Amino acid sequence: MPELSNLWFEENYEYDLGRTIKIKIIKMIEQYDSQFQRIEVYETKPFGRMLVLDGVIMCTEWDEHAYHEMLAHVPLFTHPNPERVLVVGGGDGGTMREVLKHPSVKEAVLCEIDEHVIRLSKKHLPQMASALDDPRVKIVCEDGAKFVKEHKNAFDIILVDSSDPIGPATVLFSEEFYASMRDCLTEGGIAATQSESFFYHGDIVQRLTGYAKKYFSIPGYYFTVVPTYPSGIIGFTFCSKKYHPLKDVNEARIVALMPKLRYYNAAIHKGSFALPTFISSRIDIKY
Repeated sequence: MPELSNLWFEENYEYDLGRTIKIKIIKMIEQYDSQFQRIEVYETKPFGRMLVLDGVIMCTEWDEHAYHEMLAHVPLFTHPNPERVLVVGGGDGGTMREVLKHPSVKEAVLCEIDEHVIRLSKKHLPQMASALDDPRVKIVCEDGAKFVKEHKNAFDIILVDSSDPIGPATVLFSEEFYASMRDCLTEGGIAATQSESFFYHGDIVQRLTGYAKKYFSIPGYYFTVVPTYPSGIIGFTFCSKKYHPLKDVNEARIVALMPKLRYYNAAIHKGSFALPTFISSRIDIKY
């Protein structure tokens, strides 16, 4: 569990490897132990409110847009007409907020295993969670891997907004889950999954992109910059049955949505697939 000594939060996820982030805390707003994990919400001095699960930072009000916009908009702008979207995890509501900015979306399902993440996010993180009250949103509190496996040819887009590969999120990093996502997607469907940092977690990136290459016609990996995540960088595995993340992007749609976006734009979309040699050589994906 994180230490709150002299009102400093120190993350424990990378601590055994000699890496951590330390953030000045004004106060702990609420702590709750669900059947799955310890949920904490803090007020921080530099980053506003912060959601923590089992000692690991999930999001802060200051930089969450850099993560949520990139997870959602890269696949949504690549697909020509996304109507049905599934978000696995994402109980804070940030990814769903971005999904609902697309007028083509008719139905969006949030499958979050822990209902108390949703409850506390609605209570303390309204700038993210208010989107969960939209009439297009259906909330299902169950295991995401099980839900995906049981729904065939059901969604145009799947966004996996998971925590790290420990605890209840471990199954979302398995080969079986990637095979299930392929079957859950429609003919031209696209999935994007939270896939860690290429600086710190190269083995995970190589494994997940390997699943994408095995089960999808157009695999990929792209990244965003989030200062409060390990190494300041986090990436996403791109899994598409048909549409190419660089060749099929609809820039007219991007321009129309630009007033509602803070991080994502057309240049960022394309540039996010440009990877350093040390990781591009490992995953061996050509664009």
